[in-house]
Amino acid sequence: MTPLVFAAVLCAALLHATWNAMLKTQSDKYAGAFGVALGGVPLGLAAILWFGLPAAESWPYVVSSALIHTFYYICLLNAYRVADFTQVYPIARGAAPVITAVAGAVLIGEVLSPLQSGSVLLIACGVMSLVFAGRGGRSLTGAGLFWALATSVIIATYSLNDGVGARLAGNSFSFYGASATLNAALLAIVIAVRQPKALAATIRHPGRTLYLGGPVSFIAYALVTWAFSQAPIAMVSALREISIVFAVLIGTLVLRERMDWRRICSSFVTLLGVLLLRVSR
Repeated sequence: MTPLVFAAVLCAALLHATWNAMLKTQSDKYAGAFGVALGGVPLGLAAILWFGLPAAESWPYVVSSALIHTFYYICLLNAYRVADFTQVYPIARGAAPVITAVAGAVLIGEVLSPLQSGSVLLIACGVMSLVFAGRGGRSLTGAGLFWALATSVIIATYSLNDGVGARLAGNSFSFYGASATLNAALLAIVIAVRQPKALAATIRHPGRTLYLGGPVSFIAYALVTWAFSQAPIAMVSALREISIVFAVLIGTLVLRERMDWRRICSSFVTLLGVLLLRVSR
């Protein structure tokens, strides 16, 4: 992984933590999720106009990407409905790099070196250990664990799908522009059926998740999609999970959440994995 790709993924991780913090503070999670998806559409259309349509052979991956990301929102929102943010997010994000690494080796032949594999596992352990560092809240139920793990599988699935699709598209930004635009349309249909009031609320009273969260989210994943086309997908997937460390810092410094020794240790393990991943070959 080159220094440029490494820096791009770190930037994406910070942006990802930023828009997730916005969604966390939104009372209506459905309205917030749709606001984020809709807010990225102007940039998605701009990417298509600037870079052109993705290559024909990538369109099956564009469509499947939009579908998978729609299921991602559904799983994530269901997880937040039955469990706390601090329980769901670390499990969903932490397990994904391991699943991606195993599936990537089996399905597309991207086999990591022993040090790279160890780095991915260390990052996953650091991220998932944050679930034990949360403050009180509800106990993690079976339903909460199910939806968190389902979200993790979806993350691994879209990582592999989008990595292959971005490589076939000829331009990763046009690929994600098309995917994000289609995803917003699909999500609008889902929310119109499940939570029509949330759809209306987003349109009538647009907030910062639409104007700020949407563009930030688009840029974050556009950088990740580009990185997928430049480096092994599993390495990019693992590195972007440093967003959980940024999320902890935002929670502590901006949202005034408590930082205790368990969060510090978990963050340190995650950062150690990132450093090993940077020097691994």
